[in-house]
Amino acid sequence: MAHLISHPTRIEAVGHPPKIIEEYVGHVNTGTAAVSIARMVSPQGWSEPGQTPEFDEYTVVLKGTLQVETRAGILHVSAGQGIVVNAGEWIRYSSPGPEGAEYIAVCLPAFSPATVHRDGD
Repeated sequence: MAHLISHPTRIEAVGHPPKIIEEYVGHVNTGTAAVSIARMVSPQGWSEPGQTPEFDEYTVVLKGTLQVETRAGILHVSAGQGIVVNAGEWIRYSSPGPEGAEYIAVCLPAFSPATVHRDGD
């Protein structure tokens, strides 16, 4: 049966300066463990600690540019582009550009603070 999601839940983000996370599907907003879908808005200069998550992450950038650092190098994912990061791969996201970034992130299984494994935790 179809289920309307009338609004997302805003979740506190890690990193500085603060970014906006609006979860549409996932542990918090719908109690879904299989997948999470969230809209992110990160300002210019935002960065977060590196992480080695237990989930695959599929990201589509809507506006601006998302910087994605891996052990192999740094990628710049611009509006209209996407990136796939596999579970177990070390990654660090940031938005150093003047526009920041707006993007949709889909995690399989759903994002969880217990399975993201941020550096320093």
